[in-house]
Amino acid sequence: MAAMLRIRIDADQLPGLTCPSADGTGPPYRNIRVAVQRRDRPAELLGPQRGDAPSATWSLECTATASPAGTDIRGPYVQGRPGGRFVHLSWGAVDDVGEGTMFRRAKLMPDAVPAEVLDGAVAGGLLVGRLGRTDARGGPLCARVVPPAITWTAERGPRP
Repeated sequence: MAAMLRIRIDADQLPGLTCPSADGTGPPYRNIRVAVQRRDRPAELLGPQRGDAPSATWSLECTATASPAGTDIRGPYVQGRPGGRFVHLSWGAVDDVGEGTMFRRAKLMPDAVPAEVLDGAVAGGLLVGRLGRTDARGGPLCARVVPPAITWTAERGPRP
């Protein structure tokens, strides 16, 4: 039987509104935003936040189901297969007419949450991931994000 679970992502240390291109030779990305990308709908973004915001928070409604491999988390913003689930934080640059172009993504890995923390989150209804969103060079954090780059905790919270 599936239990309702909310995942809250709390981010701070956002990089600002500009960053160099990935290869460093192209024009910089400007008017940066970050948001959670919906599964199978890359253009559908949850809660776009400015890259210079002091912090950003997203709340995702999910289900958690016991499986032979552990707890499987699913939801509209949870991607990947069992044993490899992730949440994409997508970085984009927004032009003068409001059109966005995604240029970088970070994969938050709920499957990397320690079992005891995940069990506590399922019991309490809330799994919280806290992370800084700036990489070592001052740009938007990208690639696979696992502890210690993200801290996962179980908390009591309202059920979705």
